[in-house]
Amino acid sequence: MPVTLSGIPASPGIVVGPAHLLRWEVPEVPLRAIGPHEAEAEVARIHDAFAQAIGRLQEVRERAARQAGQAESAIFDVQISIIEDVELRSRVESVIRQGFAAERAFDVVMIEWREHFARSVHAMMRERVGDLTDVHIRVLTILLGLGDHDPVDLPAGANAILVTHDLTPSLTVQLDRGRIIGIATDAGTRTSHVAILARSLGLPAVVGLLEATTRIESGDQVILDGAAGTLMVRPNAAELAAAAARAKSEQREQVALAQLANAEAITLDGVHITLRANVDLPDEAEAAARSGAEGVGLMRTEFLVVGRATMPDEDEQYEAYRKVIQAFGSKPIVIRTFDIGGDKLPVGGFPHEPNPFLGWRAIRMCLDQPAIFKTQLRALLRAAVHGDVRIMLPLIVSTDEVRQSRFLLAECASELAARDVPHRADVPLGIMIETPAAAMIADALAKDVAFFSIGTNDLVQYTLAVDRGNASLASRYTPLHPAVLRLIARAQQVGAAAGLEVNVCGEMASEPLMAYALIGLGIRQLSVSAISVPMVKRIVRGLHTERAGAVARQALEAGTAEMAEQVLRAGLDAERGAGG
Repeated sequence: MPVTLSGIPASPGIVVGPAHLLRWEVPEVPLRAIGPHEAEAEVARIHDAFAQAIGRLQEVRERAARQAGQAESAIFDVQISIIEDVELRSRVESVIRQGFAAERAFDVVMIEWREHFARSVHAMMRERVGDLTDVHIRVLTILLGLGDHDPVDLPAGANAILVTHDLTPSLTVQLDRGRIIGIATDAGTRTSHVAILARSLGLPAVVGLLEATTRIESGDQVILDGAAGTLMVRPNAAELAAAAARAKSEQREQVALAQLANAEAITLDGVHITLRANVDLPDEAEAAARSGAEGVGLMRTEFLVVGRATMPDEDEQYEAYRKVIQAFGSKPIVIRTFDIGGDKLPVGGFPHEPNPFLGWRAIRMCLDQPAIFKTQLRALLRAAVHGDVRIMLPLIVSTDEVRQSRFLLAECASELAARDVPHRADVPLGIMIETPAAAMIADALAKDVAFFSIGTNDLVQYTLAVDRGNASLASRYTPLHPAVLRLIARAQQVGAAAGLEVNVCGEMASEPLMAYALIGLGIRQLSVSAISVPMVKRIVRGLHTERAGAVARQALEAGTAEMAEQVLRAGLDAERGAGG
């Protein structure tokens, strides 16, 4: 009997294939006591499990190095070193000799270590908690005979749909598009890391399914619909046929959209809308350029520090930025400085915070750790000699933060000059408008910056007090809420009056209805995922800005998000009905 699970649409596309269930969580361990005569056999079992785990990690590391690069694969060296740790092994043997079976002894010791490391005041120890958890899972899986479920177990061409609770850094680095054709997770929201990553990779995805990992078995045939946000389990023949027809239709649609790559993004009344791409990884730059994007409106740099064992040095960062810049020639590249914290934990981890999205993150962390920030700024100034680079600061809420950043930027330019290193000292500095505070003081901020970029993911979160990573609050995360629209309108009006370019780089711009609303509010620069560039271009080419502006003004006066959506949807439908 088919079962349909509903979640949150995270990345469009419909795919059919076998589920690959990945339960990457610490398994329950039975309490099993042993007699003194069994201790040596249990010690031998744990050492055999350690050897198997190390062998497996070496395979995973080599595969990850080929797929993602040597730096990204280093995370597995750390995990191997944990298993080889003499103190760990001695402690486990000691617990076994106290009368516990190998799996129970290992479980007890790992819980102790994880709690101890998590409480440490030393960043280098806290950063190991994630690796300890991965080791905890891997060794227990072997001891309990649960089988290994790494994504790399899949053969090439498996065309499987990955079903898991959430994607950790160590799992993300193993993703292989030659084996995985879709992603379904229990956790997550449309703006969570896994959703953004899936869109960047062009993988259909549904997140926030809550119980997919308990309702699905590996090998189950499933239909994943990334646009509708559904996962159909064990579909019948008619449903499979319908999905296959949809997939073919979408392929034809993609071919048609691809033909717009070289078309101009100009409205029916002759207004040019600049469409740029959001880029998460340097390897996405060439695909983004082929999509017809007029540059990069948001290059996220967190990939350099999240899930890594060591902090990237200036040269490594320079090379990553240069790769993206050169893919776009002379077109603008807006690079955001580290936006870590919240749900993105960097090298060294963060101290525990009860509300990390309201805590020590983004520009706050960078200004408090100038050595890290200046390394990135120097790399950016060096990379800027290769093209039109613009630096963007995240989570700005005061002019002081801009001025401190500008001071450090000047220091970096002086340091590079003293080293006689080629660089540009005149790189434009802009900010993200992603809090109500920034929108309300936009007039003051405009005096210190070269451009605004409205980050709608966080702007919605902070305006509506809705955690965008909380799947149970997803229905309350409403980008078309009139309060959000009014803050966007204010930032646009203040920026335009000051002669600044005002871009929108949040996920909101990737949705047709929301792109229509933004253009109606006066936004003339949009940055979206590369896969969405042709679709948004088609929207642009079919609308009239004056008519969209009139509709947007009505939406601003709406009392609720639902009323604003009705107004905008009617306006967009009318544009389409008019032949747009």
